[in-house]
Amino acid sequence: MKTLFKNGTVFDGSGNAPFVGDVLIEDNKILKVGKCDEAADETVDATGLYVCPGFIDAHSHNDFFCDRADSEKFFSPFIRQGITTQITGNCSFSPFGTDENTPYRDKLGGGLFESEFTGSLASFREKLTGRLHVNIVPLVGHGSVRAGICGYDPTPLTPEQLKNEIEHVHQAMEDGAFGGSMGFMYEPNRYATKEELYTFAKEIAKYDGILTVHARACSAVSAEYPLITKKSHLEIALDEIVDIMGQTGVRTEYSHLIFTGKKSWKKLDKMLNVFHTLKAQGKPIAYDNYAFHYGASVITVVFPEWYAKLTKEQANSPLNRFKLSLTILMYRKVLGIDWEDMTVAYINDEHPEYEGKTVIQLAKEEGIKPLDMYLKLVELSDRTGRIYLDKYYNDTIVRTLMEDDMSVFMTDAWVEEKGRQNIATFQTFPQFFLLGRRWNIAPEKIVRKMTAVLPRGLPAASTTYHLRSMLALFAMKVDMVIFLQFI
Repeated sequence: MKTLFKNGTVFDGSGNAPFVGDVLIEDNKILKVGKCDEAADETVDATGLYVCPGFIDAHSHNDFFCDRADSEKFFSPFIRQGITTQITGNCSFSPFGTDENTPYRDKLGGGLFESEFTGSLASFREKLTGRLHVNIVPLVGHGSVRAGICGYDPTPLTPEQLKNEIEHVHQAMEDGAFGGSMGFMYEPNRYATKEELYTFAKEIAKYDGILTVHARACSAVSAEYPLITKKSHLEIALDEIVDIMGQTGVRTEYSHLIFTGKKSWKKLDKMLNVFHTLKAQGKPIAYDNYAFHYGASVITVVFPEWYAKLTKEQANSPLNRFKLSLTILMYRKVLGIDWEDMTVAYINDEHPEYEGKTVIQLAKEEGIKPLDMYLKLVELSDRTGRIYLDKYYNDTIVRTLMEDDMSVFMTDAWVEEKGRQNIATFQTFPQFFLLGRRWNIAPEKIVRKMTAVLPRGLPAASTTYHLRSMLALFAMKVDMVIFLQFI
């Protein structure tokens, strides 16, 4: 059966200006784009509508919901945004890359996701054949592989454990993983030695895969490095990623370039200068970015590494709580971010009254100090609570990143079954269009970043680099979106 979409405003994804034309489809395959007078079984008048390649979400976690009986509800909000392909397995978390009988199933999602699957990518793929709602491009998560072996044990891997880890990574790449991911802020990835990180990245590089990396610090000052340093922590964290890239040659995607806290915003130019210098040197690195000023994270993200390693008993000792209070006070002051910028998304089923409120609001309601309130939330959630953290960006930063040719767009969002929903789940790609209209950014430039039809001279390491030609690992046939010209 042939279907002809007539007289739509067609964007080809290259960045070229749109044109009024037709798109002919037969048996779920796109046959022709342009002027078409061929007879069709069905003709759809697309006058006044935009016709584009399906959008690519460069940073997603929806692989953790693929195997659900009710999976459609997790993908529907993204499809409604025009997203037809999602890069999954980011921030070091993937639902595959483990032994089927691992005793650490509850650790694989890093406290953010629950895995209903354990085992290899081949088994994952077989299980999902014919059941997916969008194209999925999977990455194997270092944190999940490590957690499958030893949980959240902070000690270095033994030689045998490291061998086991790389065997899982090797198998995932053989099974068709597009690359791998790391998340230095998160357990257990944060406990890995340099040797372990290099070894993981080298295995990805053997297959010319992409390595996406959530940096250890996303602010000018953080709890991850000494307070007094020659460079901002943002730059040090980027140096760590560049080092891995340099040592292994792996193509690298910096996951969600953000600048947490007002005093981090002034580091925008320095960070972009590093990226563009690397690009000029032919180094394979790029980054992705948000449309909003805040993002979701685990409730333990504000803890310094030394505190995160403590047992509950050690963490509750007066001395360690005092040390923590001083540490957080310093970082609040030097970052320009405070308790009012932390909003509770979910703690547990017994405390829905906390959801949607800032830490400072809850502290006032309960008559306790904000830090004590926060630690209470951590304890009530058994360290698995979720927060929304504000002041990632301001409008100037969002606009600059949107216009930069080294960025691609992403949601980094998912449908929550409990607690507050992230607006990015429903509105990210429309938001980019709305911002483009506000700032007079040509829609064809926006569509190009959403579809990632990139010539080889542009960011060679983008996760979405040449993705259109490979049709993804789990591919559907037609990859097209049509929507109103509200932009």
